[in-house]
Amino acid sequence: MILQFADTQTRADLVTYVGRARQLDSDGAIRLQAVGTALAAWVGVLPGEGLTRSGTTLGLRVLPLAEPAQLDVVVPLAGLADRFARDPAGAQLPVPPTEVRAAWASLSPPQGGWQLVGEIPVQPLNDVAAQGISDITAGAPEGSGAHAVDGLRRAVWSRPMPVLGDVEGLPTGVAFAAYTLGFLVGSTAKVYAAGRWHRVTTPAGHVLVR
Repeated sequence: MILQFADTQTRADLVTYVGRARQLDSDGAIRLQAVGTALAAWVGVLPGEGLTRSGTTLGLRVLPLAEPAQLDVVVPLAGLADRFARDPAGAQLPVPPTEVRAAWASLSPPQGGWQLVGEIPVQPLNDVAAQGISDITAGAPEGSGAHAVDGLRRAVWSRPMPVLGDVEGLPTGVAFAAYTLGFLVGSTAKVYAAGRWHRVTTPAGHVLVR
C-alpha cells in the first residue's frame, strides 16, 4: 500500500519523527493507523509494568493525507527509514510489507471521552527531562550492566513529576517522551484524562501514559 501525504513537508515531518523514535530504539516499531485523510503514527517510548502495564508511555503524531486510506499495521522503524532513504524528497510512503509484534501496540487508548484536566508550561517539562537524563548519566557510569541501567531508567522515569501548572502526579517519563520526540514546542501543553490514561498535547504531538 502507498500512502499519499498532503505535501512533501508532511512526509518530512514523519521522517524526523521516525528518526527521533529510532534514537530511543533502533530496532523499534511504529503503528500506522490511517482513517480517511488522517494518519496516526504511534511509537512506544517506555514499557509498562505489571498486569495493567502501568506506566506504558506512547508517542503519537497525526499527519494529513492527500487521499483517503484505511490501514492499521505495526511495522519496523528501520523499514520506514529504508523507504525514506530510497526516495528522500517525495510525498508518498510505500508501507513496508513486513509486520512485527510490539507489546505496547496492543494497548489502545480511548478514542473519545477525553476531559481537559489542566495545562503545563513547556519549559519546566524540558527541565524535568534534562534532569532525568542527567540523573541516569550520573547513576550509570561506564561499564554498568544493562540490567542495572534498565533498572535505573525505570526508577527515574516512573517517579512523579513535581506539580507543574495545575497538574500533578504524572510520571517523569512523560517529559522524557515529549522531549525526545520533539513535542516540546509552544508555551504550554494541555493535559487530558480518560479512564486510566492521560494525554499531554502540544502543537507538535501527543504523549499518552497509562
